[in-house]
Amino acid sequence: MLTLRFLATGDSYHSLQYLFRIPVTTISRIIPEVCEAIFTVLKTDYLQMPNSQEEWYEVAKGFEEIWNFPNCLGTLDSKHVVMKAPRNKGSLYFNYKGTHSIVLMAIVDAKYKFLYVDVGCNGRISDGGVYANCSLSRALENNMLNMPKPRPLPGESEDAPFVVIADDAFALTSYLLKPFPFKNQPGFNRVFNYNISRARRVVENAFGLISARFRVLRRPLDLPPEKVKKIVLAICSSHNFLPTQKSSAHLYVPNGIFDTENDGNVINGS
Repeated sequence: MLTLRFLATGDSYHSLQYLFRIPVTTISRIIPEVCEAIFTVLKTDYLQMPNSQEEWYEVAKGFEEIWNFPNCLGTLDSKHVVMKAPRNKGSLYFNYKGTHSIVLMAIVDAKYKFLYVDVGCNGRISDGGVYANCSLSRALENNMLNMPKPRPLPGESEDAPFVVIADDAFALTSYLLKPFPFKNQPGFNRVFNYNISRARRVVENAFGLISARFRVLRRPLDLPPEKVKKIVLAICSSHNFLPTQKSSAHLYVPNGIFDTENDGNVINGS
């Protein structure tokens, strides 16, 4: 209960000591240990990348049916998890937003589930730099994810690759798709950018949901980076787990909370 309360409310250790009558020193040991245990228990069943082409096809099916974007295997983005300046680290974790942080980088499917997370890179590094140094980048470059072979888009005859959608912070590759740069684009390019932006909403919505449900992410964490990493991993695995349980699904993801698509129009969620 102590750790769940901390994750859900973001209450400080000092306020928790009065609520649970536990010394701060004990709380500071319990919470990271429980977070690590949560992630260890849940990660195998609830936070694993697809490892077969059939599983990837299911991901692509979701994007085509829900967001009208075929051959998509996920959307990629990052979130800065803000914390107090770590001791003796100088500006190592100081980011472009003027805060100190570690980076959560994730791929999300069409139903807002985390398929992959990388946590812990210091906030000073750009999104492109975080991606270049994570295991996902190496796996994609070396074709280690058993992704499906190219197939034609609906109504077309020429094969098109399966891709992960990202934004301008990432480099364009045969497997990483991003919008056309600059605002003044011809009509077809603007339509493409609109469609890719619509599909990218899922990763933004997923980050928004974990911040809404796990309010510990709404304030700077006064913890060392390695403990912040354990907290974030526990949150991401719990985010995937809770919607699968009948007792919690309607509370964690009530109807209307997410953006939806209807006849080409995006209906904003709550």
